[in-house]
Amino acid sequence: MKRNSRNWIVAALVLSAIAVGATLFNHESGQANAGTAINWNTAATSTTAVANDSVSQSHAKSLSNAFRSASGKVLPSVVTIRSTASASKTGNVMQEGNLPEELRNHPMFKRFFEDMPESRLAPRGREQSGMGSGVIIDSSGIILTNNHVVNGADKLLVKIHDGREFEATEWKTDPKTDIAVVKIESKTSLPAATIGNSDGLEIGDWVIAVGAPFGLDETVTAGIISAKSRGIGITDREEFLQTDAAINPGNSGGPLVNLDGAVVGINTAISTTSGGYQGIGFAIPVNLARWVGDELMAHGTVQRAFLGVGIQAIDDTLSKQLGLDTVKGAVVTDVRSGSPAAKSGLQSGDVIVEFDGTAIRRPRDLQGQVERASLTEAHEVVVIRDGKRTKLSVTVQAMPDNVASIGQSQESSSDPSSSALGLQLSELTADVASQLGIEGTNGLVVTGVKSGSPADRAGLSDGMVILKVGQVSVKSLADFKAAIDAASDSDGILMLVKSGESARFVVVRK
Repeated sequence: MKRNSRNWIVAALVLSAIAVGATLFNHESGQANAGTAINWNTAATSTTAVANDSVSQSHAKSLSNAFRSASGKVLPSVVTIRSTASASKTGNVMQEGNLPEELRNHPMFKRFFEDMPESRLAPRGREQSGMGSGVIIDSSGIILTNNHVVNGADKLLVKIHDGREFEATEWKTDPKTDIAVVKIESKTSLPAATIGNSDGLEIGDWVIAVGAPFGLDETVTAGIISAKSRGIGITDREEFLQTDAAINPGNSGGPLVNLDGAVVGINTAISTTSGGYQGIGFAIPVNLARWVGDELMAHGTVQRAFLGVGIQAIDDTLSKQLGLDTVKGAVVTDVRSGSPAAKSGLQSGDVIVEFDGTAIRRPRDLQGQVERASLTEAHEVVVIRDGKRTKLSVTVQAMPDNVASIGQSQESSSDPSSSALGLQLSELTADVASQLGIEGTNGLVVTGVKSGSPADRAGLSDGMVILKVGQVSVKSLADFKAAIDAASDSDGILMLVKSGESARFVVVRK
């Protein structure tokens, strides 16, 4: 600090000497030192015309005007949200000390509140506070923001563009998508943002992020859409837009906007090792946020649809085993008895590639399409079965409360059946199936896996149930031996295994 101060002092002395020299020179030359007017060469009086700008300058100015226009359209709708909660209140993910451990210690992804001074864990017995952003989506006073901006709060104070402040009358949240809606009461109509279509975005499209990073209200930054449909492991339902528009702590809940000034996303998370912007940010697509917001306002909770299948992503190895010419789609690993999927004729091993005309590239795509599907209409599902495209019709139903997977149990059956794969197996009984949380008694229970064996390398473990080898269902040890003997090991041996209510395909290489 002393060295910097000295440098500043030296610079000041040099400037003073120059000024004195200039004064002496002017005095000796007889020129007046006072009352001399500066001839400012301003843009208004310059003889250089705008018409002479180069083509590149014109393009740059056009882009600048587009940013200016988009900012002007959305800024009146952007709000700052301050939350308060008593220190004794638990479950408030706005506070660093109350963040779930998997988020607080995550090496890459940080919530926007972690490094905000306002959101540091307050001393015991004192009120805690946090801050984020939001956007007005209805002139009656409905605001869209993040669940983690409002979760656990006792009171929300909303500051709008013209400086007025309102205490929120209610808020409703959906932790699965990290979306929340906040309601304020105003005597006058409020400026609502225009809602765009996030499905129409393409990689490389310009966007701007608006919010209150580090408490700096109405900050606008620009960037592009870097990627779409990202899953980063911080919420249950993820279709994130990735952007390099600078977003920082405090931007949470603020809008991501296209050059038309329409909201295309809700800023949610950043990838960082320092807590600040490092070039990668994530926003919830507005089409998903809009659907969640409608559900919250209509029902207070989000009512999702249910197909009743276990699904798995396809990689190159699995694609070869299934005889596919692509790694896109979602392979069905399990079909629940009595579910819409079972009634429609979906089978384990089917690869779902379309749902209602929308291409399915990965399981997350199918999950999103199904959960938002109408409960009263039939939906067309296209699958690849035995190498052929097949169309099925399915009518989904409301998601039951007990959809969550049952945890894996361990069973120590000592049947000595073993193989070159490094497996010990026993036949599934009704008692064992009940302990493992599995319906029916089809399959073989893995009771031992040799360390370093092919089965171990494939991820098999005690308590799993092998349902199929290749396309053959195995109900006995004899079935398993016959299926293994008949299987070709050129690309590995395909197995369908189940743990609790979750099933997946694995490839075991000898």
